[in-house]
This record gives sequence, C-alpha cells and structure tokens, in this order.
Amino acid sequence: MNPKLYVGNLSFRTSEDALRETFGVFGQVTDVHLPSDRETGRPRGFAFVTFSTAAEAQVACEKLNGTELDGRALTINEAREAGGTTSISATGRVYSSPNRRPGAFQARGKKRR
Repeated sequence: MNPKLYVGNLSFRTSEDALRETFGVFGQVTDVHLPSDRETGRPRGFAFVTFSTAAEAQVACEKLNGTELDGRALTINEAREAGGTTSISATGRVYSSPNRRPGAFQARGKKRR
C-alpha cells in the first residue's frame, strides 16, 4: 500500500493541524496537503495525508474510514497517482481523452485533410 492517503468529505472548517492530530495517533505523519480553491481561498473539501510507512497508512485507513471529524464522516482511500487521463462513468464505461500535445495528432499517424 502507498503511504499517502486521500481523505475526502472534509468540512471546510478542518485545518491541517486537526488532520495532523487525528492521523498522528496511528503513526508518524510526514506531510499534510489541504488544497484550497484558487478563487475563494477556502479548502476544497479533501486532503492528502502522508505517513512514514505504508503499514501506518493501512492502519489509519482501516480505523478512520467512516469516522466523524468536524461533523462530517470521512472517506479515506489510498491515494492514486495524478495524471491519469482515463475516467470511469457511473455505468462502468471507460472513457479516455486523447493526447492533446501539439503534434500528437500527426504522431498517431493521422493526416489533416
């Protein structure tokens, strides 16, 4: 398991210190990232918590998933790598976006008409 966890369904009042304190019970927290909205500056409702080992992250995920913090039930999963262009719809259908880099169309062997 990855030592980085995705924490969803956070209250907008939840701070980095509160997350550090809550997750620190289960091991050494090395990093807490609480993204904020560019326009409003308020938190976006999710965070990433990184532990020093994957075993600590596993225990925290099992123990804290579904528990309440600041009036909201947390959703905790293993964090996935960013940059995936594939998405799955509610019906289970897989969609992927084409490469949009300049020249990628021609690199796939296509020609403009």
